[in-house]
Amino acid sequence: MNTYTKFLVKTYLLSLLNVFFIFFCLIYILNLLTELEFFKQANVKSFFPLYLSLINTPMFVFEMFPFIFLISTQFFFNTLFNNNEINIFKYSGLKNTKIFFILSITTFFIGVLVVSIFYNFSSNLKNLYLGLKSNYTEDKKYLAVITNNGLWIKDIYNEKILMINASSFNDNELLNTYISEFNKNFEIMRNIKSEKIDISNKEWVIKDAEIYVQNNKEVIKNLKLKTNFDYELIQNLFSNMSSLSFLELINMRKNYKKLNYSLTEIDLQLFKLVTYPFYFILMFIFSAIIMMNTKTFRNKSLKISIGLFLSVIIYYINNFFYILGTSEKISVISSVIIPLLILTIINSFLMRNLNAK
Repeated sequence: MNTYTKFLVKTYLLSLLNVFFIFFCLIYILNLLTELEFFKQANVKSFFPLYLSLINTPMFVFEMFPFIFLISTQFFFNTLFNNNEINIFKYSGLKNTKIFFILSITTFFIGVLVVSIFYNFSSNLKNLYLGLKSNYTEDKKYLAVITNNGLWIKDIYNEKILMINASSFNDNELLNTYISEFNKNFEIMRNIKSEKIDISNKEWVIKDAEIYVQNNKEVIKNLKLKTNFDYELIQNLFSNMSSLSFLELINMRKNYKKLNYSLTEIDLQLFKLVTYPFYFILMFIFSAIIMMNTKTFRNKSLKISIGLFLSVIIYYINNFFYILGTSEKISVISSVIIPLLILTIINSFLMRNLNAK
C-alpha cells in the first residue's frame, strides 16, 4: 500500500470514528431521556434505564450510518483543505478521482463490516432490549410468534388462557386453526377447531367451530371469541425487523412464506441491508463533491450546513419511497433502487471536471 493511500485511509477512518462516537453519545442521551420518562413511575433500579438505553442505541446508530459517512467525509476533506494537503496531492500527480476511488473502496469494505457485524450485533441487542422492556408494558400478557408450524399466539383474556395455532394467515382471517382454552390454573376447558376465523376485530368470529369438551363434540356455525388480538395488531407485532439478524430474517422469510404472510417488510429490510454498502459509497461521493465544490468557502459551518440540509432531503426521499414500498404502491426493489439511482445521477452530474477542482 502506497504512503499516500495509508495516509488517506487512516485520516478518513479517524474522521469516521470521531463522528461515530459523537452520534453514539447523542443518540444514547436521547434514548436515556426517553427511558427515564417511561420508567418515571416504575419501581426499577437506577441503572436499568441506563442499561436499556445502552443496548438500544446501536440499532439507532446503524440507521444513521449513511449520514455518519456523509458528515465524516465533510470533516475529512475539511482537514485536507486546512492543511493544504489536497493541493499537495494535486501537485504530486494524484488526481481527485484517484482519491475518490481509494476512499470509495474503503467505504465499501467498511459498509460490508457494518452490515455483516455491526448490524447483527445491534439486532441481538435490540431483541434483548425488547424482551426486557416488554416486562413493563401493558401487552406482556400476550405474545405471538411465527415458526415452521405456522402462527402461534398466547393470549390471556378474562382470566382465560388461549393457546392458538394457525397454519396460514390471509386477509383478516386465520386458516386451519386449533385453539386450546385453559382456566387461570392452566386446566384445559375446551378445544376449538376451525378452518376459517375472521379476526378483523378483537371479537373473533369462528366459522363452523368444532368444540371439544372432554369427549363431547359440538359444532357452532359462528362462534364469537373475545381476545386481545385483531388483524392489525398481529401485523404490527411482526413489523419490527430491526431485532432480527440477517440469518434470522432469512429464516423468518421462509416461515412467513409458509404462513402466507406478507413478505413485503421483510424483503424490504433484506434488500436494504444488501444495498447499504453501495448507499454508503454514494453518500461518501455526494459529500465529497459538495466539499470539493465549496472548498473556496471560508465559512466551515456553511459547508457542513449545506451537507446537512441536502442529507435531510435525501432522508425524506428515501423515506418517501420506503413508505411506497411498505404500502405496496411500488415494488420492494423499486423502493430501494430508485433513491440510489437518483443519488447516482446527481453524483454523476456533479462529478464533471472533478480533477480540475
